[in-house]
Amino acid sequence: MRALIPALVMTLATLAGCSSSTGPTADAPVPASTYIPTSETEARPAKVSIPALKVESDVIDLGLQSDGTMQVPPDAQDTGWYTNSPVPGRPGPAVLAAHVDWKGKKGPFARLGELKQGDQVVVESVDGGKATFAIDRVETHSKDAFPSDAVYSDTDKPEIRLVTCGGSYDAAAHSYRSNVIAWGHLVA
Repeated sequence: MRALIPALVMTLATLAGCSSSTGPTADAPVPASTYIPTSETEARPAKVSIPALKVESDVIDLGLQSDGTMQVPPDAQDTGWYTNSPVPGRPGPAVLAAHVDWKGKKGPFARLGELKQGDQVVVESVDGGKATFAIDRVETHSKDAFPSDAVYSDTDKPEIRLVTCGGSYDAAAHSYRSNVIAWGHLVA
């Protein structure tokens, strides 16, 4: 699958404006009704919804910038899918990132830290397929202790990682000091 790019740690620090609970084990079987896209192109995510947070957001592609860091969404309304991660519904951790806030507007992941174990995240692809994930846990990590290996390392089952900024805001650096990460597994 896709290898971790060390510069991604720096990327998450650029998401401007932007309690753990235990969940199912990684050995839980993937349900027979699991949506598996027919091709990478058809499966590109188009929308994400998080009913518990009343989030509905279009999904745009995020690649790498010339300095090797991950791009970030250019506004407060879109969520980005890191295209070097698997498409949602395929084995591995699909990574979606969005702002907490941007230029005075709330971003799609403004309330990400409020997710609870079992809350659902639905990713709709351009071909109309839907991959539904259940949240396992939500964690906050300081940016200098971001768990890159755990977020980006391959998994043998379809999973999702939702990433945004959090914690206190450092006005001098124009950045939040932490990242909020929601971890989930495919349920349908």
